Amino acid sequence: MSAGRASEGAGCISWWGFSPARDLLNTGEKSSVRVEGEANVLLVGSGDPRHILKTIAGLQNTESLHVWVIENSMEVVARQLLLLYLALMPPESMGNNEKTELFLEVFGNSDIRSQTEEALKCVASQLSLSVTETLEKEAHPCLNTTLLKFKERDELARIFKSWIKPQSSAPILMSKAWDYRVRQHLGSRYDSKKGCFDWDLTMKLHEKGCGVINKQQYIRWRERGLAFEMREGVYQITNQSLLSSRAFRQKGGKVAVRGYWGDIVSSPYLSFGIETDDKDLLKTQNGQYTTTAQDISLANVNALFQSLSSRRGCPASSQSDREAEEPSPHTDRKSVTINDLIHLNGISVTFLSTDSLHKLPQKEKYSHFFNIIYFSASCVYQLGPMTRQIAAPDAVLVVELAKYILDLNKEQEAGFAEKVTSIAHEAEFEPWQEGKSDDVHAVFIPQRK
Repeated sequence: MSAGRASEGAGCISWWGFSPARDLLNTGEKSSVRVEGEANVLLVGSGDPRHILKTIAGLQNTESLHVWVIENSMEVVARQLLLLYLALMPPESMGNNEKTELFLEVFGNSDIRSQTEEALKCVASQLSLSVTETLEKEAHPCLNTTLLKFKERDELARIFKSWIKPQSSAPILMSKAWDYRVRQHLGSRYDSKKGCFDWDLTMKLHEKGCGVINKQQYIRWRERGLAFEMREGVYQITNQSLLSSRAFRQKGGKVAVRGYWGDIVSSPYLSFGIETDDKDLLKTQNGQYTTTAQDISLANVNALFQSLSSRRGCPASSQSDREAEEPSPHTDRKSVTINDLIHLNGISVTFLSTDSLHKLPQKEKYSHFFNIIYFSASCVYQLGPMTRQIAAPDAVLVVELAKYILDLNKEQEAGFAEKVTSIAHEAEFEPWQEGKSDDVHAVFIPQRK
């Protein structure tokens, strides 16, 4: 057996990001990015809706926001739509605590419970109808796919239908797909895998400031892909939303292999579970954290969902909030349609075609249009001189760095940060001295001519 493929740990598809949720309109040390009228934010390759939810939570009541999303694949777009749909489920059909648990289970677990699978299929059915009826009916403002190509919407509909009714001829067992990836990654170290997992946690994640990630929970995720076990239950049904196809070269061409091709090293705890404003959640006792990344993820996502409720068409009073936490027993979740989802005052989310980044500068509408532009670490190579043409004069560019891509050593991580600065410079952006640049994100502004 070989020594393994170290570069395989991050995977080839981003089901979650490699950085914590960030309020993208609050990127300055002394001042926020505040825009008269609607703020336009472009996300390139963010992988999940963490920045969308966090930025919405940071808005003032009078402010409005339009988020534009570009991903590398329709499979990630489908997941983004799924997670946004769950976040917008009305409190009349599902209380906030239950919604938080459902969201995290779908978000970070390779296998899910039967009731979660049922909820996933109901949402997939609604999303499938939505993307095929987009031209006839008005889209939900936060699930807008009208600017996608016809073939992309057809692809989305196919993905949603595969979640509802997986191919029965050769069903994929997530446990086998996950174990295959672990074996490929570790190679000859597979037989001592727990030691490898422990090393990555203590010598990498904990050294990078993620001490709140609990050893037992992290090793469980590394072994089985289960990040969030919040309820007693059997987690053994494949989470169809985490399956995708990957092309492999074979004699005579390429063949698509369906399986789990996402991150198996860094963990879904990074998105919502390693930072919090609640200092009580970061208390230590005898040098050990008293809470876990799962606890912090639950608290953070719950708070984000509460902030969504406060931006509802008519903000709920505290009394109705309490009632909302106890959904009506007469509400059938299967009867909840896309039209029943929470509508957020002044908030829109629009998905753009996978190849649209280099086409935006050709359209007059997007000339000097975006107030914030965000690139993930995996998409920074797409940042080029044309990006300046779609950036507003006082725009802020935020780029995710490679701190939490664990297969890179310190020299490679530092080299990546230097490369990001070089790419940004070539695109006519310069480091923003007042910006919150750190070892997780680099922040830039247009060069002053």
